[in-house]
Amino acid sequence: MKEKLVSVIVAVYNIEEYLPRCVDSILAQTYKNLEIILVDDGSTDDSGSICDTYAQKDGRISVIHKKNGGLSDARNAGLDKASGEYIGFVDGDDWIDEDMYRAMYQVCEKENAQVAACRYRQITKSGVIDGSGGNSVSLSREEALEIYVCGDERYLIYNSVWSKLFAEKLIRGMRFPVGKNSEDIMFTTKAFCKMERLAYLDHAYYNYVLDREGSIMNEKAGERRLKDELPFWREQIAYIRGAGMPELSDKAAYHFYRRLLFYYIDFMENKQTRAFAGEIVRQLRDDRKVIRRIYKEDYVAIGDRVRMKLMLLAPGIYYLAVRIYDRYVIPLRSKG
Repeated sequence: MKEKLVSVIVAVYNIEEYLPRCVDSILAQTYKNLEIILVDDGSTDDSGSICDTYAQKDGRISVIHKKNGGLSDARNAGLDKASGEYIGFVDGDDWIDEDMYRAMYQVCEKENAQVAACRYRQITKSGVIDGSGGNSVSLSREEALEIYVCGDERYLIYNSVWSKLFAEKLIRGMRFPVGKNSEDIMFTTKAFCKMERLAYLDHAYYNYVLDREGSIMNEKAGERRLKDELPFWREQIAYIRGAGMPELSDKAAYHFYRRLLFYYIDFMENKQTRAFAGEIVRQLRDDRKVIRRIYKEDYVAIGDRVRMKLMLLAPGIYYLAVRIYDRYVIPLRSKG
């Protein structure tokens, strides 16, 4: 049986230093029936000409040159051109292992899955983080959504589209929200709610290069969280409820509120972002009735109930309590 065409969409913007490594890794795939779409999103460096040079060398590569519109707009342009029965995404400053698409394609075909997901390596200045176990498992929609929403240490099923291979029929007509960051949250959520089965590969086929500035919180990152990321998480909660899964929607809300507590501490730790901490408090207090209802459920950890109660009562005291716990209690426990 002839292998099906896999379209790989690569958004490119001012990454001349990293782009050859990325494209070379796709060309080196052991799965050869690829359509590689390089979307030059208005680059002002040599990225566009690098794309053209690769297209001249390999007929599987096509290039779109467009006005800068951001990552979502570039991916949408790639989706409009893609003709494969499966769709994958690679960020232009990352790279993939040579067996990535063969492994994902084969497991989708074998398990009749509409999505394959794999682990990824985190490439940092200090080293490589890889939690691969090497196992694979086939999951129903309900099982995969539970892991995606609530987390599970045995799996890494994240919202990133670049760690996945999607059946084209599943995501047909779907697009990324233009002008927004954290765009993968809703794209993946909608795909997962529509699918019947997901194949999970516990192997890091994707190499994800972390921001060179590390995880240091800055004002721009704070604005991005408040204006883009948090609204998308709220949209996810509503979308899952609208898809007829109210209990999973409540679990998504629980993990969203836990995330808000972590973000509050992050914002308070940096003078540049401390002003954003007040917005976190406002959102939590506005949702107090919903929080109290959800936090009565059995799946809510006792410690989380205590933390949320203190946060709603006295945010400043909550912040001091976390600082004391991190500085004194955790070191004592590690010594023990």
